[in-house]
Amino acid sequence: MTLRPFHLAFPVHDLAAARAFYGGTLGCREGRSSDHWIDFDLFGHQIVAHLDPAARVVAVENAVDGHDVPVPHFGVVLTMADWQALSGRVAAAGVRFGIAPHIRFQGQAGEQATMFFYDPSGNALEFKAFADDAMLFATTKDPA
Repeated sequence: MTLRPFHLAFPVHDLAAARAFYGGTLGCREGRSSDHWIDFDLFGHQIVAHLDPAARVVAVENAVDGHDVPVPHFGVVLTMADWQALSGRVAAAGVRFGIAPHIRFQGQAGEQATMFFYDPSGNALEFKAFADDAMLFATTKDPA
């Protein structure tokens, strides 16, 4: 099976701020747009920021490995090199991390680098990477 790009449409309260954040800070190439929406290429996936001036994120948090993870959230599983580069770019831009870059589930099945931050409309994003992509859906650590 060939992995296909996903499509995600989400609300933003300011298209100019979304353009600056997704296009500038995250480095997403912009696709089609109108006065009410903007397509972005998020590491090969199509995300669409739709204008809703009244948009307010309603979020809860679930405990995961000692951190309060915001729900809902979205993001991409990157290579470790891309994750490290994005982490540096986001930090250099002064974006506040909701959960700072770190290694989750260290020494366990599913060990991963992860970070959470918010766009200007309050949408939570998570980007993660695995040293071993086979751990993406791991439930137990394979014996050595």
